[in-house]
Amino acid sequence: MPENQNIEWKESWRDEYLKWICGFANAKGGSIFIGKNDAGDVVGLKDSKKLLEDIPNKVKNILGILVDVNLHHTVKGEFIEIVVEAQPFPVNYKGQYHYRSGSTKQELTGLALDKFMLQRKGKHWDSVPVPHVSVSDLKQDTFNFFKKKAIKAQRIEPDSLTDTDEQLIENLQLTESHYLKKAAILLFHPNPDKFVTGAYIKIGYFESDIDLKFQDEVHGNIFEQIEKTSDLLFTKYIKSSISYDGLNRVEKYEYPREAIREALLNAVSHKDYSSGVPIQISVYNDKLIFWNDGHLPEDLTIEDLSVKHPSRPFNPDIANALFRSGYIESWGRGTLKMINECIQFGIPQPKYFYDMGGFWVEFRKDIFTIEYFKSIGLNERQIQAMKYVKANGKITNSEYQSNFSVARNTASRDLMELVEKGLLKSSESKGAGSYYEL
Repeated sequence: MPENQNIEWKESWRDEYLKWICGFANAKGGSIFIGKNDAGDVVGLKDSKKLLEDIPNKVKNILGILVDVNLHHTVKGEFIEIVVEAQPFPVNYKGQYHYRSGSTKQELTGLALDKFMLQRKGKHWDSVPVPHVSVSDLKQDTFNFFKKKAIKAQRIEPDSLTDTDEQLIENLQLTESHYLKKAAILLFHPNPDKFVTGAYIKIGYFESDIDLKFQDEVHGNIFEQIEKTSDLLFTKYIKSSISYDGLNRVEKYEYPREAIREALLNAVSHKDYSSGVPIQISVYNDKLIFWNDGHLPEDLTIEDLSVKHPSRPFNPDIANALFRSGYIESWGRGTLKMINECIQFGIPQPKYFYDMGGFWVEFRKDIFTIEYFKSIGLNERQIQAMKYVKANGKITNSEYQSNFSVARNTASRDLMELVEKGLLKSSESKGAGSYYEL
């Protein structure tokens, strides 16, 4: 059994391992085995009986919690198992707060400690009160905008139009002990950057990962950012093809509007605003990426985003206001909506990624266009071969030779170029049974 999120091995006891117990208590709990080496093999203990008494007392006196300490006997010797339960309150080791993450222990400091303490108190960053700001400092136009959208979405009553700004803020639960919450600042203040570093959106158009052609920054409160960013994306960054239905002009963009808007709303509502880093939208010739410094709930995986899942917004107060205004749903369907919109639009499903650097969603446009294939240097045979694979699922070397009247070496060279460009992949089988697919 290897070391992991819940298991730690130590050959002998040292009092500094109280920090590891503290880390387990502040995370999901776990077990520390004393008398095992790094491979998990028993090496035995000489002072096991003394440790059975000393460890529980030291844990109680220094950490203020109780742990189970069990002695195990094997043919290789004895070892001790310290079972630590996750605690609902913050546990500190001599004023230090430690946390188990993966198979390592971290001391929490700065913003990480602030977030941890808020979570243990059942609070979120967006609910923290802000002094020296009043409702009169907020933007009247945004209040009016919110009311109209919320009434149209039938999520507040029509007579709310006559509510004062103070009543609206109270009804949205955006106050704490007579102070405005940070969520109120981000949602309604004309200049939230003044209070929250990085509370804006960056958009850039890239020829490659290192070749930025042009960019924009979108500032203002969250409602303004959503509207301005959506307009910029579909007027400046995302191309559209134009056709006519009779006398009516029809524009079809490279990506479905609703999917892109949903990705934007997810980034805004789930961003970790304490990081000080703006939301970043990167537009390429063949893809579009939304990135934000966000976090998945601990019991939610990337795979869960492709099926119906619980809705647990990182910023509940911000999400509530966006829900009341009709921007978002409250049932965890945003990622599913993006997938379905892309399928109906005829482009690949979006891909979701998450690591300690943040969360991002990647859209790929429909690459099966002659313009795109020519832009990446495909010859006419390769273009037709790609259409053949899309229609038939795969192509063999012999089919390529037959379809385009070329020698085997030419077919092999053309197909390998398609593999190298990331358009096709070769099957695992070799020889007569081999083939190429998307």
